[in-house]
Amino acid sequence: MQVIENDLIKEKVYIKKLKNGLTMMCIPKKNTSKKYIIFATNYGSMDNRFIIPGEKEETIVPDGVAHFLEHKLFEQENGRNSLDVLSSLGVNANAYTTNNHTAYLYECTNNFYEALDEFMNYVQSPYFTDENVEKEKGIIFQEIGMYDDQPDWQVYINALKALYVKNEVKIDPAGTVETVGKIDKDILYKCYNNFYKLANMVLVVSGDFEANSIFKEIEDRIIKEDSIEIAKKIFEKEPEEINQKIIKKNMDVNIPIFMLGIKCKPTNSINTLDNSHEQIRKHIAIDIILDVILGSGSKLYNELYDSGMIFSEFSAMYEYARDYSHILIQSQSYEYEKVVNRIKKEFEKFKNTGIDEVDFTRAKRKNYGIYVREFEDVENIGNNFVDSFFKGINPFDFIEESKNIDKEYVDKVLKEVFKEEKMILSVIANK
Repeated sequence: MQVIENDLIKEKVYIKKLKNGLTMMCIPKKNTSKKYIIFATNYGSMDNRFIIPGEKEETIVPDGVAHFLEHKLFEQENGRNSLDVLSSLGVNANAYTTNNHTAYLYECTNNFYEALDEFMNYVQSPYFTDENVEKEKGIIFQEIGMYDDQPDWQVYINALKALYVKNEVKIDPAGTVETVGKIDKDILYKCYNNFYKLANMVLVVSGDFEANSIFKEIEDRIIKEDSIEIAKKIFEKEPEEINQKIIKKNMDVNIPIFMLGIKCKPTNSINTLDNSHEQIRKHIAIDIILDVILGSGSKLYNELYDSGMIFSEFSAMYEYARDYSHILIQSQSYEYEKVVNRIKKEFEKFKNTGIDEVDFTRAKRKNYGIYVREFEDVENIGNNFVDSFFKGINPFDFIEESKNIDKEYVDKVLKEVFKEEKMILSVIANK
């Protein structure tokens, strides 16, 4: 068993990899009442093309399969729904599908081990029939319709479509009514059997646990006998240029919603001896830049808000995985074109002058505090370690790198990343 400790925040992660390939992690939080577990597979909405071990031909499945699997795993052969069973035990259970992974989880204060029996069983025991698959389609069609009517989701998914030419990150995780209609039980079993292999999964627990003890409890509940061979995912090479400069959709909104997107180089293009540390340093630098230029304490934000040009704080985030990397900035404005032009001018100004030393120090301390607070809640800890595991990074390194990052590096990232030709605009306007 491997133990990694961070001296600055006095936290440890215990890591054990089993012979079947499953990676388990435990981040103990002594004297806390909440317990959290998350079981995730490296399979998400992007993973629609792959080559199965032993085969030569490429397999292509419809958009939305990963999300469909997330829905269906709760339904068991004995007729019960595992989500209902877990709820009856008083635990808060859920699941989610992202671009690159699918996760199942629950949080509780009591009945953790009773819930663990059901939890480990349903994730490892799929049950699909023609009838229950067709029934689920109706539920997912309703969910797709719900997201189609949500302006915040539409401005986001359209931003990805504008940013990317070929990359599958622009696929809506739920798929479309057309693609979901093509899914059957054979497709579900094929994707489950190839991607829900333990060697392709990670399980993280956080709470008042002793690592060896909880790892044994988990091992005792493993029922799968898997090959450790994983299907090879196929991705088309994404060009560096953006797909389209602006994408606009009319919906029932009182105030137009806009999202400014910036296409960055994917993390797999970082060519350094320590790729993971460079990913983290770049992430921290972008967080600092966004806070200095667009944060609630920035000159630009207060100028735009006080003048009535924007009606909410900027939501600014950096998203990345192995094959994609982008920045998304969102707000609301009747004069969104003027606001976006002001943002672009502010980027150019800071690229020429560099970030002020005082502002840099303030933003650096603020973000360091945010990274530290991530380790105060067991749910944040679990989700953070799962997400980081699939990115090939260690969350503890954010603490270390945040302390050591300097202004010169941040100014360098500002010049390299915030380029006009890599920017797009997604708008949801009133009908």
